[in-house]
Amino acid sequence: MKTIPAREIKRRGITAVDEALKTGPVHVIKNDRPSYVIMDEAHYRELFEKREKAYIARVRASLKDVKAGRVRRVTAQKLIDELGLEG
Repeated sequence: MKTIPAREIKRRGITAVDEALKTGPVHVIKNDRPSYVIMDEAHYRELFEKREKAYIARVRASLKDVKAGRVRRVTAQKLIDELGLEG
């Protein structure tokens, strides 16, 4: 993924981003660390649609588990105890 310093965007404006986006999403570096990702609208929509499809698939899988009886009901505390998350 291409990177561009925030100071370059400040100096050159959106033109710097437009040029960098030609090769795909861009990490914006601020204080020597990746701070933001900029992508074009088409890439954003693609990611958003994939996220939505994955969410729906997870819900469908969960419903199948419920119908098949592969679930159990426990309290939050019991689950915490079973997983050894306290103490």
